[in-house]
Formats: sequence, C-alpha cells, structure tokens
Amino acid sequence: MFTSPSQIICTIFGVNIYYYGVIMAIAITVGTLLTDWVGTKYFGLKKETVIDMAPYFIIFGIIGARLYYCALNYDFYLRFPTEILAIRHGGISIHGAMLGGLFGLWLFSNRHNINLVKLCDVSVIGLSIAQAIGRWGNFFNSEAFGGPTNLPWKLYIAPQYRPIPYQDYQYFHPAFVYESILDLIIFGILFYFVKTKKIAKEGDLTLIYLILYSVVRIIVESIRLDSVKYIFGLPIAIFVSVCIIVVSIIVLVKRRGLI
Repeated sequence: MFTSPSQIICTIFGVNIYYYGVIMAIAITVGTLLTDWVGTKYFGLKKETVIDMAPYFIIFGIIGARLYYCALNYDFYLRFPTEILAIRHGGISIHGAMLGGLFGLWLFSNRHNINLVKLCDVSVIGLSIAQAIGRWGNFFNSEAFGGPTNLPWKLYIAPQYRPIPYQDYQYFHPAFVYESILDLIIFGILFYFVKTKKIAKEGDLTLIYLILYSVVRIIVESIRLDSVKYIFGLPIAIFVSVCIIVVSIIVLVKRRGLI
C-alpha cells in the first residue's frame, strides 16, 4: 500500500510549488536530452537540433493539451472562459499534446528545412520516456486511479478525491503506475528498433509508437474512474485510441504495398 504525501512541495514567496509541475519539468528535460542524444547518434541530426526544436514541441504541445481538454469540457469553459488560462487548476490531455506538438514540429521543420517525418520519429523516443516519468505527477495529485482493490500495491485515496459512488472505498488501482510501466516498455521497444536499425522506412517508428501507446491508453482508460468525457458509456480517449490504431495499421500496411 502507498499514499500520496501532498500536492505541494513547498511555498516560495507565497507561491505554492507543486510536485506535479516539478515532475513534468523533469519529464520534459529528460525527454528532450534523450531525444537530442538519439537524434544525433542514430538519425544524423546536428547536435542541439533537438534542443532548438524543443520549445516548438513543448509550447505548442502544452497549448494543444490544454485546448483539447477545454474542448472536451466545453460546457464548463463556455460559462467560465477565464478558466481556460488557469492551467494551474489542472486539465490537460495527451492527445491534444500530440496534436499541438505535431504542429510545433511542422513549424520547426519548415523553418529549418528538416524532414518532418524524421523529427516525428526522433521525438517519439523522448516522448515515451517523458510520459513514463510524467505519469508520477498523478500520484501527488491523487488522480488517474482505477477501481477499488486490495492488492498489495493498492493506492490509498483520501475521501475528498474519491468519486461519489466510491466514497466507502479506501484503496484503488494505481492506474498511473500501470501506464508508467507500459510507457517504459514502449520506450524500450522503440529504442531497440532504432539501435538495431530494424526499421528502414521513415515514419514507421512514429506509427508503431501511436499503435503501442493507443493500446496502452485503452487498457488504462478501461480501469480508470476519472476519465474526462464519455460516449455511449466509454471514455472518449478509447474511441480516439481505436481510431489511431486503425489508421496507423492501415498506413503501415499500405506503405508495404499489401493493400
């Protein structure tokens, strides 16, 4: 059993410093540095190309993550539009981050005349490890947990964070841990493909990442209790993930002339 100690690390000059923000900063830093190393060693990019690219990917990724989340909860943000900018109150989406990050990569590739597909392949390496680290921010926020459980690795959730139907339960599946572990596995798979040069076509690594992460997201969303939006009783993230898997597989197969 384990439990979140607090959301706040400390307070500096009256400003609360949150674990979530610190962990996200660590995740972004590690992901960026790893991507820069991989890009230089295995993709023939000039050193620090990724460092120059990072602000595009990060800034537009954050904007996309926030706007996507707000779009899914449009009824609330139409009534309180100023809350759109209040990202410290929570509310981002990985699918939105992917779209925003892709837009940032497109801008960078056009400005520096670098192949966009290659940049995508490089980026998914760092993205997967950043996701694995970043998920631990959910631990300190007491969020992204699954249904009740009594397994040895159960997570204690304080009453104020429990969904109303589960107020009588104390321990829940740490869904964020499951995703973190699976993201690490995805990173290992992608890095293996890069190191062994088993993937010849540019873009295939990105497609494999999209398929693998979408499978992970479907698994995790199926046990989470705090999904953002539902359609026909299923989290919208599952519908999006299924669409990504189908499209990615079709593109992979078509690129090999099988259809």
